[in-house]
Amino acid sequence: MQFMLAKRLRGRVHYAWIVAALTFVTLLVVAGIRATPSVLIVPLERNFGWGRDSITLAVSIGLVLFGLMGPFAAAAMQRFGIRRTMVAALALLAAAMGGSAFVTTPLGLILTWGVLAGIGTGTMAMVLGVTIVNRWFDANRGSVLGLLTASTATGQLLFLPILAWVVAHYDWRVVVWIVAVAAVVLIALVLLLMPERPADIGLGRFGGSDDAGADAATGNPVANAFRALGNASRSGTFWLLFGTFFICGLSTNGLIGTHLIAYCIDNGIPEVRAAGLLAMMGVCDIIGTTLSGWLSDRYDNRVLLCAYYGLRGLSLLYLPYSDFTFYGLGIFTVFYGLDWIATVPPTVRLTTERFGAAQAPLVYGWIGAGHQLGAATAAFGAGVLRVQTNRYVEAFLIAGITCLVAATLSLMIRRSAPAPLQTAPV
Repeated sequence: MQFMLAKRLRGRVHYAWIVAALTFVTLLVVAGIRATPSVLIVPLERNFGWGRDSITLAVSIGLVLFGLMGPFAAAAMQRFGIRRTMVAALALLAAAMGGSAFVTTPLGLILTWGVLAGIGTGTMAMVLGVTIVNRWFDANRGSVLGLLTASTATGQLLFLPILAWVVAHYDWRVVVWIVAVAAVVLIALVLLLMPERPADIGLGRFGGSDDAGADAATGNPVANAFRALGNASRSGTFWLLFGTFFICGLSTNGLIGTHLIAYCIDNGIPEVRAAGLLAMMGVCDIIGTTLSGWLSDRYDNRVLLCAYYGLRGLSLLYLPYSDFTFYGLGIFTVFYGLDWIATVPPTVRLTTERFGAAQAPLVYGWIGAGHQLGAATAAFGAGVLRVQTNRYVEAFLIAGITCLVAATLSLMIRRSAPAPLQTAPV
């Protein structure tokens, strides 16, 4: 079917854009699944009497696995193919979300939200976007990656207000069934519309090159992933990108993505309205991240990262003192939203410049692991602080200060030609 569709579109639309659109939708749904726990923290507290630290432990485990799966997912895509990997991950997510409707203990939540959902979403993380961009595009890579990155914000935009409304009017289990069905629908779309490579449908990459098989690999994908880590870890650039991305995760989906709704409820803001704030951040982030991708094709990515982390840090330092008024939260929502994950396109660009297009998905997978380790730290740490102090102020102040540290570290990154890295024998 992909070949027939590509043939009918030839001369009008390159099939790379169909692949990019399908990837956008897939990442959008996965982002919605990953954001689902943020609307269920308070309902689970009320329904089962569990502590917020117990609930966020499951979330943090999921975030750790989400990050750690990245490099292995990239290696699996190179070894077994993108389509097979996507279908397997989506099936796992459907099972995890459906199974979570039957949990009665925190351990069940850890197994579904934590282990299964963490592996499934981690396999479908931004390494998928990086792999798609490197495999299908020569031109406009930064802009396309910006659009794919923005899909995570769009997922919140579409899912969170709907899911929060469902929680307010129906049983919380309806929410997990909705996202489970969305994952099943995506499996069918991937099977119908996702070719493995441009050459499979008689095309080259968008922008001219027909080097479609350059990222193919043989051998054990786990060994390939660790080999990439061993080579990359010798570079100071890798550790600077890893460290700044750790702070990125700590200050975004680990803190804001997990705790902002609960923080707003603590300050008297209803759950649906609080979810609307995250949705508005999603709208702003679509603009900010897409613009960031465009800028990353044209300007020094180190300076861009410095600006993004600095502005994010200032916005987080401001939030506890916004008094949670309409105007105070509005300023934070727009200011922070434009910068939500604008750091991804420059980080990927710097990774590709330093380590080369063939190794970039694997190396970025490990850098992305740093992102999710930071997210897990904030998800669990902020939950513990909330239980111990009965407030979130310290968590947001700590995140703001670390972002200012990341802004400084970004300027220390060196730009250089791709390093010669060992690859698996082919």
